[in-house]
Amino acid sequence: MIGLILAGGIGSRFWPVSRRRRPKQLLDLLGGGSLLDATARRIEPLCGADGIWVCTTEELAPAVAAELPGLCPSRILGEPSGRNTAPAIGWAVRSMPEQGRDDVIAVFPSDHWVADEGAFRQVLRVGVAAVERGDHDVVTVGIAPAWAETGYGYLELEASTEAGSVEGVARFTEKPDPETAVRFKASGRHFWNAGIFLFRGTVLLDLYRRHLPELAAGLERLAAEGSDPERRRALYAELESVSIDYGLMERLSSIGCVVADCGWNDLGSWASLAEVLPEDGDGNRTVGSTFAVDARDNFLFADAGTVAAIGVEGLAIVRTGDAVLVVPRERAQDVRRIVEKLQALGRRELL
Repeated sequence: MIGLILAGGIGSRFWPVSRRRRPKQLLDLLGGGSLLDATARRIEPLCGADGIWVCTTEELAPAVAAELPGLCPSRILGEPSGRNTAPAIGWAVRSMPEQGRDDVIAVFPSDHWVADEGAFRQVLRVGVAAVERGDHDVVTVGIAPAWAETGYGYLELEASTEAGSVEGVARFTEKPDPETAVRFKASGRHFWNAGIFLFRGTVLLDLYRRHLPELAAGLERLAAEGSDPERRRALYAELESVSIDYGLMERLSSIGCVVADCGWNDLGSWASLAEVLPEDGDGNRTVGSTFAVDARDNFLFADAGTVAAIGVEGLAIVRTGDAVLVVPRERAQDVRRIVEKLQALGRRELL
């Protein structure tokens, strides 16, 4: 198996800790190393250090190389510009040696959390075997929903199945409203979309030609004419900007899902991070130098200095050396609006 880690995001929901030059995936949010390093270590037993590739941005490539010193520099691909996940994955597969493209490639986000890594790897083994047998063109990973989550996309399977089994995907569904999320959780056929995909590289490129012909043609031009850096930047900027889910996966008739029950979280916001941390007797969850008095159900994060809270409830309070964020935990998804505001104000020193 070849592991392809997508590490080009900016992590705007993790402001003020996540910044343009040091985004979420490069941060040590839980202790023990960055999220990117944790992802690489999680999959290395399956693909070996030589089987790991990382697709990031040109700007972040040096930081990624420093974070993963054991990774061959030629396997760190710096996108000239952000064009969403379908171009990134297609370009990465085209960049791999031609003789290796028939291997099973597994695509991973760089910044997720997994509690039981052994169970996670076993799920991947099941998915790899399904791809090798030709059961499906693509196999994705679905997470058994632990609660009625409205912030994730879901995979609706053709039939109920158990963890570790593969079933056909009937459809991808967008983030549901609360009532629908409750129904999804109870159905036994709906699973969280973890954003992990397995396929043979040759098959994926053929699927691009069939379903994303404009993007496929652009990738062909990039391969033929992109040896010069300036020409590569110009050609890459012309690629169709589309996500792999919307552009390809939702159109496929042969896509399977292997279900994982391994303790998973996409760490999509400060509230999500809080969910994987232990709590004190008052429901507070903390990182760094913090303390709380007569406070309940808060998330306190001190990247610098100390955070103290008294008489408050349900807040996320995050401190860095130059900024403080205070937000109700239920609105943690809205932190990206702060980043948008800072961009509009030209406050680059805080981005």
